[in-house]
Amino acid sequence: MLFGAIPIVFTTALAFFNADFQTYYEFITNHQLSVLTNAFAGLDNFRELFKDSYFWLALRNTFSIWLISTVPQLIIAFGLASLLANARLRASTFWRTALMIPNITSVLAVAIVFQQLFGRDFGIFNVLLHYVGHKPIEWVAGTIPSHFAIATMINWRWLGYNSLIFLAAILAIPKELYESAALDGASRWQTVRYVTIPQMKNTITFMLVMGTIGGLGLFVEPLTYGGGFDGGANSQFLTMTLYLYKQAFMNQRLGYGAAIGVGITLVVMIISAINFMITRSIAGEESK
Repeated sequence: MLFGAIPIVFTTALAFFNADFQTYYEFITNHQLSVLTNAFAGLDNFRELFKDSYFWLALRNTFSIWLISTVPQLIIAFGLASLLANARLRASTFWRTALMIPNITSVLAVAIVFQQLFGRDFGIFNVLLHYVGHKPIEWVAGTIPSHFAIATMINWRWLGYNSLIFLAAILAIPKELYESAALDGASRWQTVRYVTIPQMKNTITFMLVMGTIGGLGLFVEPLTYGGGFDGGANSQFLTMTLYLYKQAFMNQRLGYGAAIGVGITLVVMIISAINFMITRSIAGEESK
């Protein structure tokens, strides 16, 4: 109630007002309903939101980074989990522990390292490209290159965490199913397709939903990568949450920022529902 329902209800209600910090302070301190009455805006914030080109730009950027990061990340995480589940793997405990090191590393430290890797003039990747005769890539100023760099940062940080969740799901699958598949002459790919994936449908659904929530709520990585709330000089990697923070706390448009938050919530719910239906449908077909 304290950290979930109340903030959601409050934010949704705030989206119908043209409130700034002064309006909010006067209402909290004086408890005067007239302050809210004068600030009531109805659906004006949502009408402005649908016409706001920066919001749609932030939506496109967020989807682009989310696709580049989440989809490859889950596929690679599943592959790593399959390797770690192999009983013949030496020092398996060490490798499982090592996968969590990126996740517990400071985000600011990660951003500094990746800024050095993707630097325009002296970044390691552009230096390597120079030696093979390729011109430098605008990793920050370019739209797709900046999305790729931020997605790489996200993948590096969360790949191990997702791998361990997949690993736990794989280890929970009864060994009898694999033995039956081996007796039936199933190949390695057929075993993964008809045994592993159907048995992991709940985990895959969970990972897709959590990946959607995290991916569409990108904030820390683009903020630290670009060093500001504008998402680059041309807003080339401006995300929805960066735009929300900028409008609500820098421009002091709390009502409009709340409307952006409601919009983000609706987008996450729609994409999560689509992920859920697709995953269930695929898993149902594989199990037949």
